[in-house]
Amino acid sequence: MARVKLLQPEDCPDQPALIERIRNGRRGNVINVYKMLLHSPDIASVWLDLVNVVRWKVDLEGRLREIVIVRIGYLNRCAYVVNQHVPELTAPEGLTKEQCDALADWRTSTFFSERERAALAYADAVTRDVDVPDAVFAELRKHFSERQVVELTVLIGAYNMHTRVGQALQIDPEPHHTR
Repeated sequence: MARVKLLQPEDCPDQPALIERIRNGRRGNVINVYKMLLHSPDIASVWLDLVNVVRWKVDLEGRLREIVIVRIGYLNRCAYVVNQHVPELTAPEGLTKEQCDALADWRTSTFFSERERAALAYADAVTRDVDVPDAVFAELRKHFSERQVVELTVLIGAYNMHTRVGQALQIDPEPHHTR
């Protein structure tokens, strides 16, 4: 059970524009993370903007974005994020359930390309240690432009924020998203 009340849109009659933006960005839904964030409308607004930018307005292909997001969900033990993405957001990017499950221990898997493995190693280092070893960064640079490195780093940071807030506040899974 969530540690803070999940507000319904009708609980926020003074926020119709924000609720409409959330619905437009989530295929008509106000999902639980936003129901929690509506306690602070300014944070909800900025969160929505950040997530939309790192998911849709970057020079990183969708498959790679989803691989990194799901991996961070596993690393931070955030079932909410994993369940939100697998399979609804991962399948359209060509990822199977088996591939998504393999992200829990990607180093032993053969599912991922060298480029994807470099991004996963980087995501692991940023998430677990913050300090990234030079060898991990050098491998990343073989596969990504400077713009892509910046965007990947911000994606990793954003989803570390997402998963840690989700875990700390124990956001309930969506009724239709349980694995």
